[in-house]
Amino acid sequence: MKYELKDEYIELFKLLKVLDLVDSGAQAKMLVADGYVTRNGEVELRKRAKIISGDVIKVADAVIEVL
Repeated sequence: MKYELKDEYIELFKLLKVLDLVDSGAQAKMLVADGYVTRNGEVELRKRAKIISGDVIKVADAVIEVL
């Protein structure tokens, strides 16, 4: 799946919510905190990590390419 940035960056938990991969921001934050999200192949534990163009985010079976 692809996501086109509207701004310079999007915070990780907001990206998960915008793409409807979670039901709430709280659920997104828990997924990140529990180590279920990777950014460019490495576990990302920062809920508010600034996701920029070129990043690849993986959550379970979903792979998000940020444009």
